[in-house]
Amino acid sequence: MQAPPVKDGPRINDEIRVPKVLLIDQNGEKQGIMPTTAAMEAAEEAGLDLVEIVPNADPPVCKILDYGKFKFQEQKKKNEARKKQKVVEIKEIKLRPNIDIHDYDVKAKAMTRFFEEGDKVKVTLRFRGREMAHPELGMKLLLKVKGDFDEMAKVEYEPRMEGRQMIMILAPR
Repeated sequence: MQAPPVKDGPRINDEIRVPKVLLIDQNGEKQGIMPTTAAMEAAEEAGLDLVEIVPNADPPVCKILDYGKFKFQEQKKKNEARKKQKVVEIKEIKLRPNIDIHDYDVKAKAMTRFFEEGDKVKVTLRFRGREMAHPELGMKLLLKVKGDFDEMAKVEYEPRMEGRQMIMILAPR
């Protein structure tokens, strides 16, 4: 046997099955607590819908309004909120323990751009062969990165070894 479809959104008109509701009319004025049937009749007289705005209240708060217009306004609000939110990405910068000064400057410039765009940066320091014997060189380099970006980024994940690489994550301030 199939379950009945679950409706998303507020309950309207006949779907409201509580004995009493707190009614707010189409002008936004509080009418007080009344039986649900009386509230539905008032909505019908106005030619609008009875919409349950706050279902968890005791008694539930219902408002007389045009449900189609209400749904449209809610959708517009959601779209506006979605436009304004920024998805934070994690950008990765790969370094080597014996990186040249100019190469470091190029990577640092890219990191600055990432922080200005509001993205996090994962700094990965890769060790190869005999470089594994000197992890202190890698730690020194990551501490230099940490110091250089101290005013524009905070360390979210302290530098630590993971296999053959050392990782640190920085987030914009």
